[in-house]
Amino acid sequence: MKVAAIQMVSGISLDANLSEALRLLRQAANAGAELAVLPEYFCFMGHQDADKLLLAETPGLGTVQDFLSDAARDLKLWIVGGTLPMATDDPLHAANASMVYNTRGDQVSRYDKIHLFRFNNGRESYDEAHVLRAGNTPTSFDCKTRSGENWRVGQSVCYDLRFGELYRALAADVLLVPSAFTHTTGQAHWEVLLRARAIENQAYVIASAQGGNHENGRRTWGHSMVIDPWGQIMAMHAEGPGVVLADIDRERLRSVRLQLPALQHRRL
Repeated sequence: MKVAAIQMVSGISLDANLSEALRLLRQAANAGAELAVLPEYFCFMGHQDADKLLLAETPGLGTVQDFLSDAARDLKLWIVGGTLPMATDDPLHAANASMVYNTRGDQVSRYDKIHLFRFNNGRESYDEAHVLRAGNTPTSFDCKTRSGENWRVGQSVCYDLRFGELYRALAADVLLVPSAFTHTTGQAHWEVLLRARAIENQAYVIASAQGGNHENGRRTWGHSMVIDPWGQIMAMHAEGPGVVLADIDRERLRSVRLQLPALQHRRL
């Protein structure tokens, strides 16, 4: 199955972000991708964290959900909608939700980011808990290819990457990591964490990132990539908008897990 990690540099205009996402999704579909993963906050990166509350949608109703459904159906593409803000029962907090749509445009999965990012090095300061409510449910879905293969796909978002126990719980063939890593933390840890998650779970990793200088002054690391179950980087895009394409292969997955049966050797 050919997969695509979509990299963006999202801004403050919802319409402009959706237009750019559609352009990149079309590029992925035209290249033969069957599964495309958009980055975290693909639809909006406001001037301040609280701005996302203004766009929070209710399940099954909203501009971004309609966009994802229509794009998946029209392009005949499985689409993982990075993340979008979803309303909660608390108007001061939204869920950071990753929504999955199949080729019929049906929503088949939703994962709410469990681990909320907090960072302060004296120059940069972030605390997602100010406006986001954490999820609590590890989430996977089954993705059936055009050839009839079935892939178990585990969902995660950005800061989740630092918590290996989540990925063990997912027990998936493919791990998704839509992200908006800061330039500072991404430069230090992004690649090594992604490769570690691939190696220890003997799974493919599709990491779609924000990558560049944003209108709101934030700088994200980018380096979207696809990694194989041996930890090898198959394809990567460093900075700016782009589409990372790679073919994931079930025989390669089986071979890695057979020659080094680490998953069978677990004791804890």
